[in-house]
Amino acid sequence: MTIDLDTAETAGSAELDGWFERLEQAHLPAGYKVEIVEGYVFMAPQPDVHWQTIRRIVRALEDRFGMDAPVTSDVRIDFPGELNGFAPDVAKFADDAEKDEQGRWRYEDVEFVAEVISKGTAANDYGPKKKAYAAAGVPVYVIVDPYLGCCHIFTRPRDDDYMSDLTLKYGEPIDLTGSFADLTLSTEGFPRD
Repeated sequence: MTIDLDTAETAGSAELDGWFERLEQAHLPAGYKVEIVEGYVFMAPQPDVHWQTIRRIVRALEDRFGMDAPVTSDVRIDFPGELNGFAPDVAKFADDAEKDEQGRWRYEDVEFVAEVISKGTAANDYGPKKKAYAAAGVPVYVIVDPYLGCCHIFTRPRDDDYMSDLTLKYGEPIDLTGSFADLTLSTEGFPRD
């Protein structure tokens, strides 16, 4: 479901904080992820396959960086561009990252993002979110596609795009040893939808 913030009847202030406050008060159904992408509100259900994949990625990051590593899931981060309040499925921050005055993580500290696509919002992951992550300088962006059983790994951000794009099928390891840390992410157990 999408809502155009510019034309919504209750639009009022188009600032992200105001919209997220309104969304929190709206008592949205449990199990839905809510984001604002280029001024539009997107809500998508998170099926079991989605969460099982996220859990495997988070566990791999915790195995590599420790349980106290700054890793989040579905936590709001404001990214470059107009009205981009994303809640990445998985985000890993620099070890020395600190939250801003509002108590939110800063996009400048993000080292890794993974998004597990949903049918209704896949275009965001491949389009405006990829563009915003590159503009933010996120070194590694991984899109996991449980429908096709593959992963897209984007590295070397420049301006609003990534200079390196690698596609791997489930079962092939994602080798990130040349990136922010020596990490190889297994896709062997990623569930399919």
